[in-house]
Amino acid sequence: MTPVPLVILDEIDSTNAEARRLAEAGEAGPRWIVARRQTAGRGRRGRKWESDQGNLAATLLVTTPKSAAEAAQATFVAALAVADLLDVFVSPALVSIKWPNDVLLDGVKVSGILVESGAHANGDLWLAVGIGVNLAHAPEGTERGATSIAARLRADLAYVPPIEAAAEILAETFAVWWGRWQTLGFEPVLDAWTSRLTGLNGPCTARLDNETLEGLAEGVEPDGALRLRLADGSVRLISAGDVFFGKAA
Repeated sequence: MTPVPLVILDEIDSTNAEARRLAEAGEAGPRWIVARRQTAGRGRRGRKWESDQGNLAATLLVTTPKSAAEAAQATFVAALAVADLLDVFVSPALVSIKWPNDVLLDGVKVSGILVESGAHANGDLWLAVGIGVNLAHAPEGTERGATSIAARLRADLAYVPPIEAAAEILAETFAVWWGRWQTLGFEPVLDAWTSRLTGLNGPCTARLDNETLEGLAEGVEPDGALRLRLADGSVRLISAGDVFFGKAA
């Protein structure tokens, strides 16, 4: 991916919503939309995404000829890009990924990723790859806790990155992984993502739209789906849902 323009806004309802509006108006991208403050940020399943000033809220608008199923792999690209961003400011040993795309810092969530898509007028699929990273603050009262780069900043650094600098680094790391995905396919992306994965080979609870499953996580399929072995010995492949590793869920 060649260098992508960064559009930095002081305030907006949601960077993903803005990407959708631009796509539906015919914009094809690629373009990064960054907000210093969101008033209506969203996470998965319609949850509110808290975005305090000083934190990064960014969405890449891009179009792709890939099918919707293939395009969903962009979420793995995004997780790796965020992990590489964190590596710049904290000890890489603290950075991991929880299936499917929560990036963790010292075992606690520091980032959220939401990929949305739709049909573009040019015949391709538009993608809004939304990424939120807690740079300076972490929201309170979340189900599993949250942290920020500020809370784990490397000792040799004096301050957390400003939004503009973090957005530029994210655009660079994302471009690297996007380029590998486009030229080499999904396998190297999945391998790198799996190397950062935490929680596999242990107890797991998966909350789906209409059921909750408990079992043992046994790794991932070549397409990134989670393998969950249930108490009766059967295996369910989980492609989307809220997953909690460990006995408490």
